Amino acid sequence: MNLDEARTRTEALRRQIEQHNHAYYVLDQPAVSDSTYDALMRELQDLEAEFLELVTPESPTQRVGAAPSDAFVPHTHRVAMLSLANAFSPDELREWDARLKRLLGLDADQPLQYVAELKIDGLAVSLTYREGRLAVGATRGDGSVGEDVTPNLKTVRGMPLRLRDGAPAAEAEVRGEVFLTHSEFQRINQEREEQGEATYANPRNSAAGSLRQLDSGKTAHRRLQYFAYGVGALPGTPPASQWELLETLREWGFRTNPNSRVCAGIDAVLDVVREWETQRHTLDYDTDGIVVKVNSRALQDELGQVSRSPRWAIAFKYPAEQARTVVREIRVQVGRTGALTPVAIMDPVEVGGVVVTRATLHNEDEIRRKDLRVGDTVVIQRAGEVIPEVVEVVTDVRNGEAQEWTFPAACPVCGAAVERAEGEAVARCVGLACPAQLAARLRHWGSRDAMDVEGLGPAQIEQLLARQYVRDPADLYTLTTDQLLTLERMAEKSAQNLLDAIAATRSRHPARVLFGLGIRHVGVSVARVLIQSLGNLDRLAEAELDALSAVQGVGPQIADSLHRFFRQPENQEVLRKLREAGVLAEGPAEPEARSTVLAGKNFVFTGTLTRMARSDAEALVRELGGAASSSVTRSTTHVVAGDKAGSKRDKAEKLGIPIMTEDEFLAWVEKEQSVV
Repeated sequence: MNLDEARTRTEALRRQIEQHNHAYYVLDQPAVSDSTYDALMRELQDLEAEFLELVTPESPTQRVGAAPSDAFVPHTHRVAMLSLANAFSPDELREWDARLKRLLGLDADQPLQYVAELKIDGLAVSLTYREGRLAVGATRGDGSVGEDVTPNLKTVRGMPLRLRDGAPAAEAEVRGEVFLTHSEFQRINQEREEQGEATYANPRNSAAGSLRQLDSGKTAHRRLQYFAYGVGALPGTPPASQWELLETLREWGFRTNPNSRVCAGIDAVLDVVREWETQRHTLDYDTDGIVVKVNSRALQDELGQVSRSPRWAIAFKYPAEQARTVVREIRVQVGRTGALTPVAIMDPVEVGGVVVTRATLHNEDEIRRKDLRVGDTVVIQRAGEVIPEVVEVVTDVRNGEAQEWTFPAACPVCGAAVERAEGEAVARCVGLACPAQLAARLRHWGSRDAMDVEGLGPAQIEQLLARQYVRDPADLYTLTTDQLLTLERMAEKSAQNLLDAIAATRSRHPARVLFGLGIRHVGVSVARVLIQSLGNLDRLAEAELDALSAVQGVGPQIADSLHRFFRQPENQEVLRKLREAGVLAEGPAEPEARSTVLAGKNFVFTGTLTRMARSDAEALVRELGGAASSSVTRSTTHVVAGDKAGSKRDKAEKLGIPIMTEDEFLAWVEKEQSVV
């Protein structure tokens, strides 16, 4: 077959496969057997392998995944992805309906037309198409900025890579929900259990984790699904109603939920709510409510939005369903940040159509507050439809056999001490080499503000741990070329580059090493202050609690955390290995300030900055002779508050400390420099 013949055949195969994908995943009406579909796909794969110039980004073969990436880049939504207000009772739905009529100047008995859609418990995503082809797929994020996960979203069946005829040629943005079916969730957990891996808690979390895989091949293996329900930025005149919009999305090739319904008035909406209260348990995916939208686009525009929610839409949430069972055991799980979470192991019981055997107990205080004992009968519910939790203990059926339970003083995974900071509910393992949290610690060690190890990404860390080459940060310095060459996608040059990057960190400043250790409450600024005051890590490790508390900017909480950390035998052993590897040397001196225009001023940055990273802002202050701290105290002279600034801003207001925006800060600094 020559190139022209191959081009003609590949185009025909792609059309056939996309038609079959649409029939199977969108219409739920497969037109051919699985074996016939597989044969078509194999033929296309063989042709593309032989004629590489024929491979296109929108080819069905590209859904299998791309090479792993080291990070996700931010994606700013052209139109914000708003959240929905909630209603929890029929009365609240009627009140919402009445409020809309008042805003629109309608009579109370004049019915509004609504569209009722199942509220899918998945992950909201935004898809941007340019010239009819999928260009960017992103998570919702904070509504304004999400993560670009395009390679992973390309693996989701029912999500077209290329829009059908009639779709806009200009840029168009489509919103929808990615989710995992119950059957697929069970398959994944069974597979993980057979491989000795921890199982996932619920389909929604599994779907979210699948979309954030660095290897899109793993995402493809999860068989995620998708329903479209709306649009963001759209060229031209949008459809006149929500119902017409759903029909338009189907015409473009999207899968929409088949259970949506047009309702003539709020009473018809409540009929849908009652119908699906029990019927939802027959579905193979999770839904925890009904989304109700004003059907008319013109009325939607007239109603507008309040804060970050549209006035014209609301989510009715079903109450969590409950059941009784018996707690047989309490186990403690150790998370990636070292947090210890007690989990109840119970007799199997069905809640909301799902058999539940485990439930989170949150923390030690919750167990004490509920007086929960092993052997107790408890009431459980699935919070938000999926996460089982113990609501209460049925004490009146106790027979004297229930046994009190004691929270462990040592980590059940590594044996290191368990620490619970004053005023906090969560207990944590402080072991530097704890296997349960090692992946997160290694990522932190290699991060930009810590040791800045180029080439040490999550994919590499995962493989290093799987092969047991690394058991703590110090083991990174004993890695060999032969070991690295056993990792996937690691050639000799990339292996040497990683070894060189690790070796280069031996000269990092001690403040960065201290921050890289991941000690609770010790951020970049605190680490720098500690090293400036005590000189090096050895003196810091030997310092008594009083000496640590005496350092300006270090409060009792930070001092206690440091003191505990450096007295753990497991951590002392890791520090010994780091010292032998040449990492705990004095390091280069901090750069001297290039100006004194901010001398005597102490800044605290809080919230999200948009024009520069917080670490860069703090570095600028120090370069100009000022000081930068991570906590607000009476010695703080200025607070720079970005988006979503919280308790630090509140404390500054109470203390009467001047607060400025990021733009005001930069303008003020520029003015101060010009005066000198």
